[in-house]
Amino acid sequence: MPFGLVSAWNKRRRSKSEDHINPWIYKPVEFWQLEDQNPPAKRHHGSAVFTLKEMEEATCSFSDENLVGKGGFGRVYKGTLRSGEVVAIKKMELPPFKLAEGEQEFRVEVDILSRLEHPNLVSLIGYCADGKQRFLVYEYMQKGNLQDHLNGIGEVKMGWPLRLKVALGAARGLAYLHSSSSVGIPIIHRDFKSTNILLNTNYEAKISDFGLAKLMPEGQETCVTARVLGTFGYFDPEYTLTGKLTLQSDVYAFGVVLLELLTGRRAVDLNQGPYDQNLVLQVRHILNDKKKQRKVIDPEMSRSSYTMESIAMFANLASRCVRIESIERPSMAECVKELQLIFHTNSKGLGMTMHTFRMV
Repeated sequence: MPFGLVSAWNKRRRSKSEDHINPWIYKPVEFWQLEDQNPPAKRHHGSAVFTLKEMEEATCSFSDENLVGKGGFGRVYKGTLRSGEVVAIKKMELPPFKLAEGEQEFRVEVDILSRLEHPNLVSLIGYCADGKQRFLVYEYMQKGNLQDHLNGIGEVKMGWPLRLKVALGAARGLAYLHSSSSVGIPIIHRDFKSTNILLNTNYEAKISDFGLAKLMPEGQETCVTARVLGTFGYFDPEYTLTGKLTLQSDVYAFGVVLLELLTGRRAVDLNQGPYDQNLVLQVRHILNDKKKQRKVIDPEMSRSSYTMESIAMFANLASRCVRIESIERPSMAECVKELQLIFHTNSKGLGMTMHTFRMV
């Protein structure tokens, strides 16, 4: 049986039910999760259900002092629950013509994150569906998102070992989604990007924002979608041209993030000239040229934090992830293994360098 949350939910909307008359009447999670003979494992603690009053109390009535970010879904606030737990609260704020789309993303995110548990995926604490109000409550990630750190907004300039740590954590999160270990079938994130990689106090990477995530049809490796969804700059060229979504679409986006980590540049920078706005097009042709690789390394990184051998290995992995033909890209499991090797190579190289310095 096809395992498509969105199509199943749309089918319910079309039925002659109260939900069809007023799609904003919210049903508990059990009503709209797709039933299966072998239901996926749930999180041990479940997802709490909050009221609007609790959301207002947690954020001091959504004060600007608690505002920590804005996105396509709405605003994100830092909040403190009655239990004392500090959380991130995402409030849906969409124009009327996008409300149905927002509701769909809300339901998909609650459903998917309620099924999953992994140290490199952000944890969903709970949600609020009070009237037309929609909130998602997550664990609070103290260091914000990766892109802010790469673009100078974060408080710490990231050295190469820290960037490798973040890349490896994000790779493990995607590999977990693709492995089908928790839900029985693979999940495509479909909106993987540097702003959706959040960092905790120890700079452990956690993937967030699952509103566009897609569960692959059972037993299939390709899913044809009616619309190409995601973020410009991270689109898989094959997906864009054909509408065929695969796990390799996430791999392409992961490759773009690797390039951001290597160069410190944005995936798309409209302040650049027309031929330099897209990061992949800008650097793809020189990634495997060791003589030119130095030109693309983020100048903000200390030269003492990396070895050129690890840079070359990393650039090679990134170049394979962003190949136009999806069949030529590595799997996320392979990316994890290669990043582990790159991390080890860099650490070993730096140790040898330090020993040389001491000998001198």
